[in-house]
Amino acid sequence: MFRRFSIPTPFAVGPVNAYLAGRTLVDPGPGSEEAWSALLDALEEQGLAASDIEQVFVTHPHPDHFGLARRLRGEGARVVASPGTAGVIRDFATRLEYEQEFFVDFFERHGMARSTAETVADLPEAYLSVAPAVETDLELADGDAVEVDGTTVTAEAVDGHATGETIFTYEDGEASEAIVGDHVLPHITPNPLLQPPSEEGEMRPRVLPAFNRSLAELREREFDRLLPGHGEVVDAPSERIDEILAAHEERTANVVELLDGPTTAFDVMEGLFGDLPATEQFPGMSEAVGHLDVLEERDRVAHSERGGVRVYEEVEA
Repeated sequence: MFRRFSIPTPFAVGPVNAYLAGRTLVDPGPGSEEAWSALLDALEEQGLAASDIEQVFVTHPHPDHFGLARRLRGEGARVVASPGTAGVIRDFATRLEYEQEFFVDFFERHGMARSTAETVADLPEAYLSVAPAVETDLELADGDAVEVDGTTVTAEAVDGHATGETIFTYEDGEASEAIVGDHVLPHITPNPLLQPPSEEGEMRPRVLPAFNRSLAELREREFDRLLPGHGEVVDAPSERIDEILAAHEERTANVVELLDGPTTAFDVMEGLFGDLPATEQFPGMSEAVGHLDVLEERDRVAHSERGGVRVYEEVEA
């Protein structure tokens, strides 16, 4: 049903997949001139212009997925996203500022030098040039459905990779399929990046435990195909999800081995990955904290505060 376009991005992950069915486009790509040119060429091959696109779906509010939505809205398309995604892409710059303020303190409390934490938090400002703010015209809650080229497509909320993450499920003939953004990728184990609380004063989301549960639930759905945000179509979804969950379990076991007395999340990151460059420390800390969250949820580790720094220790069985 959906045709895949490869759209270039300025990010290390490489090209992003945009999907077209009729006059509906899913995840149009980053807001760069290179991406816009590639999208226009892809549409032209289908006999379409940007002004022919009637609706743009966004799976989640990362710039490589939503950046061109504003430009397409200016051409007449309506933007469709979950309420959570809509709240971020409406003013990505303000959301980023909130995240930066939160994570400087968070990373320092978890063992990172404050100067390093400030550098790590400042790096995503490079995303702003390809993430112009865009209003959402139709917000889809979990379970809401919309017509796409004569087929009913259902928005389903999933947890872990990003705020407001949504997959779009549908039947293509006798096949059950879903566009899954970065929730399941064919060759990369998705790293659910740390998220701040939705509102100041609330609890921080424990993204990796939520991601693991979400993947396990998705595996039981037994889809025939998953259309990911990067890479090729996943033709054996349950097998691929099993591989991802197994990789997560292996990494969680590695973290346990690093807990030799009181240990910070920064210590765990260094134990897992060595001396990472600043550009890789946000995903590195996301992994370290994520697996510690998993272990805390399983009552395998506990944390305490020592001199304003959070340390983790293994709980004796």
